[in-house]
Amino acid sequence: MESGQKMRGADAVIKVLAAHGVTTVFGYPGGAIMPIYDALYGHPVEHLLSRHEQGAAFAAVGYARASGKTGVCFATSGPGATNLITSLSDALLDSVPVVAITGQVSTAVIGTDAFQEIDVLGMSLSCTKHSFMVTDINELIPTLYKAFEIAASGRPGPVLVDIPKDIQIAELEYKTPLLTVTEDPAPEATALEAARDLLQQAKKPILYVGGGVGMAGAVDHLRQFIDKTGIPSVATLKGVGAIEHGTKGYLGMLGMHGGKAANLAVQACDLLIVVGARFDDRVTGRLATFAGNAKVLHLDIDIAEINKLRQADVAISADFRQVLPALCMNLELGQWQQEVEELYREHQWDYQHPGELIYAPAMLRRLANKLPEDSVVSCDVGQHQMWVAQHMWFRRPEDHLSSAGLGTMGFGLPAAIGAQVARPDATVVTVSGDGSFMMNVQELTTIKRRKLPVKILLIDNQKLGMVKQWQQLFFEQRYSETDLSDNPDFVLMASAFDIPGRTIHRAEEVEAALDEMLATPGPFMLHVAIDDAFNVWPLVPPGACNSDMMDQMEKQT
Repeated sequence: MESGQKMRGADAVIKVLAAHGVTTVFGYPGGAIMPIYDALYGHPVEHLLSRHEQGAAFAAVGYARASGKTGVCFATSGPGATNLITSLSDALLDSVPVVAITGQVSTAVIGTDAFQEIDVLGMSLSCTKHSFMVTDINELIPTLYKAFEIAASGRPGPVLVDIPKDIQIAELEYKTPLLTVTEDPAPEATALEAARDLLQQAKKPILYVGGGVGMAGAVDHLRQFIDKTGIPSVATLKGVGAIEHGTKGYLGMLGMHGGKAANLAVQACDLLIVVGARFDDRVTGRLATFAGNAKVLHLDIDIAEINKLRQADVAISADFRQVLPALCMNLELGQWQQEVEELYREHQWDYQHPGELIYAPAMLRRLANKLPEDSVVSCDVGQHQMWVAQHMWFRRPEDHLSSAGLGTMGFGLPAAIGAQVARPDATVVTVSGDGSFMMNVQELTTIKRRKLPVKILLIDNQKLGMVKQWQQLFFEQRYSETDLSDNPDFVLMASAFDIPGRTIHRAEEVEAALDEMLATPGPFMLHVAIDDAFNVWPLVPPGACNSDMMDQMEKQT
């Protein structure tokens, strides 16, 4: 180990961050973490002050997802730490590497119900990949190093380190721990051979691609595999962007709000090749009928996902960057490729919508075509989220940030802030709904202070749209607490944070408004009023087979 100078634990925390290449931390100060904030003062590691700890952690998530690096956030003890829990849960379900550092009351008063004391370690166990409380100053540096290693290795995830105040102010001699080198397991030869046999025997194989591909840095390997084999493909919400736009045989997103062609092709396949996905219920519909006639080849770094919900005929838990090249081969799939192409043509999206109202799918398709190559779109949760996944296209998975596993309203704005910090030269757009936007609206102040050029596309139907759609379809049109007709003037509100904007109501205004938003050098709010009769189609009803999709025309009720 290297020996260095004496310093406070708080100073050691910042030094460890710098040693791991951390350039930006998102957070909010408070009593129990003040020594760490004191150590941060004047240090090259930048701190971005969010206006709520949930916003700070979501910004760290957005930073991590847009950059491929580990995001870092700070919070004080008690309410500061508890405000991180939702964001850490989101990071866990979407496998995002985040290190959250929280202050804690001094060890002498832990367990006495001291001011702003809460058992953060216990609370965080179910929503983190791992959690630590440091009670020995000599364990501080090794614990922080371990936290970064755990967060980024294998299947990534959030790690929380809770540091009591007396540990922060205690002195130690800075020593860099000896680092252990860990490698993802290599695929076994027998499993690879069995997988090749399945591929060669299949007449109707299809790739079911999840978020694990992007997290493994295996996007190029996947694209080469598709190019070599010619296997048609579909993607999950988090897998969107892994398959290049325009790839022959790519049918887009599958599942509850997936495209018709995607769902029907999966139901017809005889081999389902699952790459970095986990048979989520929003993807599979009624699990027993999902690709019911298909054998399963499951590739996933997390062995816990293998055979968890669907028995695999062949499973490989290894680095995709080794597995996919080893499975590349020429396959004779001409007839199946033709069937898939016919499905695609038969069920293409129709963007011709009558009337003068703004049709969100058509608008989002135009936005996708206008965005510069280096762009990021961050979504909130609801109808607009599904429209983005259905109708926009993305260069890479890190260009599409969406709360998939937890479905967290309020994700979009702070995640966009993190993405903009991670990629300052990129065009970053957050697509939000009027319900979701108000969840973390305070982060407009963060945009103002940091002068971040985040574009806000706010789709406003004055409803909690997705809940309202389900009430319409499954609850006899009993619209309980989904009316948002008392929304504020969003453009006026944005102006209070020095963010210019405009409101549009008609389809003829869309083109010029999108151009104005993208051409504005700083932040911009484009408020888009749409009719609440527009729903997301198709829809697989809960508990139904994916082939039983509802696709009725919108109507005013």
